[in-house]
Amino acid sequence: MDIAAAAEALQKFSGTNLTDALSRIEGSLRGATRTGSLAALSASGDEKQALAAAASLKRVAAQVNTAIHALGILLCLPHILEDGETVEYVSLGAGNTGRLFDLETNQRIAEFKFIHWQGSAETIRQNSIFKDFFLLADYPTNKRKYLYVLGTEYPLKFFQARRAIASVLSKNEAVRNQFRSRFGDRYTRVHEYFSEHCHAVAIEDVSRWLPELIDDELTGSGLPGISELG
Repeated sequence: MDIAAAAEALQKFSGTNLTDALSRIEGSLRGATRTGSLAALSASGDEKQALAAAASLKRVAAQVNTAIHALGILLCLPHILEDGETVEYVSLGAGNTGRLFDLETNQRIAEFKFIHWQGSAETIRQNSIFKDFFLLADYPTNKRKYLYVLGTEYPLKFFQARRAIASVLSKNEAVRNQFRSRFGDRYTRVHEYFSEHCHAVAIEDVSRWLPELIDDELTGSGLPGISELG
């Protein structure tokens, strides 16, 4: 199913507001029997077509995330690289595909996190940015280390907060083991670790070079995962 057809099919199911449409269906199913549930399906449109459409758009969204990560890095490079600095490698795809970081030059190593922070509970994003900061900080090199983000307010707020490191690293066994091997039980809270290592990695805002990524239309696009880039 192409993107236009998928969008049209999903629009037929959701109408102008998906939340309202789901609320309406929920109400129609209250007290429903098997026969009633079939009637609700018929009344809400072609669900199988809508499901296929949503699946198609989800696959597209994954490609969009990768494309934004790649294009974001490419657009940042002319602003980041200094005179005499040369790229040794750059990792543009999803993950670092066998490379340690998103970027390594003869002068720096760097990670890019094109994340739209919402200012609410953002556990997965916090886990991800802590991992990147720690791996940069812990890497043995004389090169400068950078973590490039879309706005520094929320990342710094997280790094200065009291969230438990055990919670932050609970889903990543490899990084958790590396952290424990390095520090043991020395740090239990994020702010404790960051206060002693904040100067190891420069956290820099690249949003001025990527205004397209802070457009409200992007953050409100509704595409799965579109606000979790990086």
